[in-house]
Amino acid sequence: MAVQSSDAPPAQDILPHTAAAVRDGEVAPSETHTATEAGHEASGGLPQFEFQWWAGQIFWLLIIFAVLYVLLSRVFLPRLRRVKDERAGTIAAAVEAARQVQAEAAGQAEIAKAEVEQARAASRATAAAAKARVTETANARAAEEEAVVNARIAAAEAAIGKTRDAAMSNVSTIASDTTRAIVEKLTGKAATAVEADAAIKGVA
Repeated sequence: MAVQSSDAPPAQDILPHTAAAVRDGEVAPSETHTATEAGHEASGGLPQFEFQWWAGQIFWLLIIFAVLYVLLSRVFLPRLRRVKDERAGTIAAAVEAARQVQAEAAGQAEIAKAEVEQARAASRATAAAAKARVTETANARAAEEEAVVNARIAAAEAAIGKTRDAAMSNVSTIASDTTRAIVEKLTGKAATAVEADAAIKGVA
């Protein structure tokens, strides 16, 4: 860091004399700029921290603040608010549409469930009716076949009875003839048919 000379005049003394010399035409502008820089360097600080520049700095600060405030309040913030409102409206519309779709889907599901229940009930009724028809048909067919079998059994029993009666009559005749032959063989005399029948009935 440079050490200031004790012989150098202060900056407050240099700047007024330089400005007066410029007004009188005694010093050129380039020399004025050089003198100003020399004065700033001699002061050893920033000009914005000097009290003589605060009024202008505060003025421009207020102007810049007012411009920024106007831009924010009239241009940027309304646009942001409009975009925010549009986004909120879009989200709300999407949510409402989703709720409507969900409600419609729930209604369609209830209708489909009711239709499924009706179809199940109809299928159960159809199955029960078909089972009843099949059972009725099977019972009728079984009754017809049973009647046919009973008729055949009755006819077979009648035929068997006739055959048995015929066989029994033939047995009686054969027994009578056999008895007569045996009596004739033993006694040498032929027995009559009446005697042979009486003997057979006595043995039976």
